[in-house]
Amino acid sequence: MDVIKVNKRDFTVKAKQLRRAGMVPGSVFGGPLPDSVSLQIVEDLARRLIRNKREGSKLKLELDGQLIPVQIKEISFNTLNNEILHISFQALKADQKVNSLIHIILKNTEKITGLLETMLLEIPYAALPENMIDTITIDVDGLGVGTVITVADIPELMSDKIDLQVGTEEIVLRISDKRHSAKQPVEQEAEEE
Repeated sequence: MDVIKVNKRDFTVKAKQLRRAGMVPGSVFGGPLPDSVSLQIVEDLARRLIRNKREGSKLKLELDGQLIPVQIKEISFNTLNNEILHISFQALKADQKVNSLIHIILKNTEKITGLLETMLLEIPYAALPENMIDTITIDVDGLGVGTVITVADIPELMSDKIDLQVGTEEIVLRISDKRHSAKQPVEQEAEEE
């Protein structure tokens, strides 16, 4: 698990000025913390963090010499000017389940001959911190037209250590025939007339 050094936020400086000074505002809440703590993170460190991690990822914050296990709860980002507005962290307590997201990453998508349709690439769940899953990679190389992968088809999701918050019959991805998918809307329009 990565360790990110953070400091308590200086409230004499407004958030906009803080960002101009190369810092990103943030907060950590929940778990063993009695109150929410406002933070500031060096921008380069924050950029590296969001490049390598995502919402639901576990890591540790080093705050005032203390290590706090957390998950990234939310990243607020302004895409117009490529600015990180705020990062929220949820503190984790070893014996307390937390809600999180598992991110599905698809590998070898360029090798698919049909049309790849992705339905569910973020799976909501709850688990104890030790059983949290950040990402699951699915290699789609060799999957043919007609393949449908549901939540139940992914072994890691069928663990009794996680509580899924979606149905096991939910479709994660489907591979369709490119020609059939292109003709379908035209056929539907003809039927409607």
